[in-house]
Amino acid sequence: MTAEIELKLAIDPDAVAATIAAIRRHPAVAALKRGRWHRAQVTSTYFDTPDWQLADAGLALRLRRYGTRWLQTVKGPPLADAGGGLHARAEYEWPVAGPQLDVARLATTPWRRLLGQAIAGDLLAPRFTTDFERRTAALAFADGTHAQLCVDTGEIRIEDRQHPARKARPTRAVIAEIEIELETGSAARLYELALAFTRDLPLAVATANKAERGCALAEGRPDGWHVPLRAHPVPLEPEAAATDALREIALECLQQIAANATGLLADNDPEWVHQMRIGTRRLRSCLALAARYLPPETIDPLVAELQWLAGILGAARDWDVFATETVPPFAAHFAADPALGADVRRLRARIARQRSAARADARAAVRAPRFQQLVLGVGALCSAPLREAAAIAGVPAGKDVPKVKAFAGKLLERRHRRLVQRAATCAPGTPEERHALRIAAKKLRYAAEFFAPVLQRKRGRAYVQALASLQDVLGRGNDAVTAARLATLVARGDGDRAAAALRGWVTAQGAATVPLLAPTWTHFARTRRFWTGD
Repeated sequence: MTAEIELKLAIDPDAVAATIAAIRRHPAVAALKRGRWHRAQVTSTYFDTPDWQLADAGLALRLRRYGTRWLQTVKGPPLADAGGGLHARAEYEWPVAGPQLDVARLATTPWRRLLGQAIAGDLLAPRFTTDFERRTAALAFADGTHAQLCVDTGEIRIEDRQHPARKARPTRAVIAEIEIELETGSAARLYELALAFTRDLPLAVATANKAERGCALAEGRPDGWHVPLRAHPVPLEPEAAATDALREIALECLQQIAANATGLLADNDPEWVHQMRIGTRRLRSCLALAARYLPPETIDPLVAELQWLAGILGAARDWDVFATETVPPFAAHFAADPALGADVRRLRARIARQRSAARADARAAVRAPRFQQLVLGVGALCSAPLREAAAIAGVPAGKDVPKVKAFAGKLLERRHRRLVQRAATCAPGTPEERHALRIAAKKLRYAAEFFAPVLQRKRGRAYVQALASLQDVLGRGNDAVTAARLATLVARGDGDRAAAALRGWVTAQGAATVPLLAPTWTHFARTRRFWTGD
């Protein structure tokens, strides 16, 4: 067994030949390459059960012909270091005589039970094929790190068209990507090379590997997107250093951002923007906690870029909520009004255009080199324990790093008290004061969700639910303020009756949430703090 660690970049399909030529003569490659480029034709057949049991477990089983050799490979689920374009998996690989599975080898892996059940039930069958040309160059870095630079061009094919639903779906997808695979040394070097590439070439961070893209194609998703990726709890060891825990949390936040970017480009579901925006906010919160262990010149540029991204996603999200949640009940209420009906329809058309423009801005941002650099920059920061990054950056070694459990308890207590203090001066307060209370609640909720796994998980769920209810009430009030602002933006002068009616409508909706604040706060205040241990 080995650990496969590689960083993947997707090549713009419209610029494949030019990009490959540019990579071959790129100064970074010229400085690192050892020996000649090599070419080989690589054909791989991936096996799974009819209901994709292996893929659901995060496994990939393939037979690969590499030139004249045959290799059988099993890859496991992503390892803890995966994220931000870095793919890390346990890999079992054996040379085999020909294009037949050696089932005896599968019994030597940690997934022998699942694989054995599939074999015993005669369920394993070819599901898709990848066929591509691979150009490979050996790289040697100054610190002793060695890697392989692979440029793959070809296609993924779905062969099975027996099911009627398959006939209406795509059966091929383009492969055009770069893999920088670590052989020995530090994964930080992979990020440095990828950053150099994305500064000069039309490349994008690739969050899906060939196996995942093949499964997606078989399910009618040729771009690899599935459903919006929500935040997931990160399993943390209570005795781990706080810096190690923050690194793992940051990687999970980064994955939420990068994975939702693919869906944002391919689909119109507003949830892609929503979840990507949440990931951006969570990552900003995590990096703010890590900032105490890193110098400003390391962390501040990343935080500034996250603020840029959050602003663009925030605008798109505001228009999504306005167009899909705020305006429809208002329009339904006035649909039969002869004086306003036509004006409301014209207002909705203007709102739809603004929403489309904001979505286009978000997509342009995700396609931009700036976004790729941000994802790779955060990935590079997390490519080694933050304590090592701090030492390299010159942070004094005497700065103590607490265990994550102690760190989390103090942080949560501090943020809880800050929220209580804000609430004491906000009863019910102005919209600005309620907004500040909402921000404090959000920061507390992110911290609670980050660290609940190392504290009392069951009590943590109750606390987070009570905090979420408080956020919801405050959020609905803030949505009303935002909606009034957007209604003003789309108004055609002071005489726009529909826009004026909409402002009045949302102002009334926001006012209706104020009486809900006191009982919601009371419920939250009575909920036990899960980090105290009493």
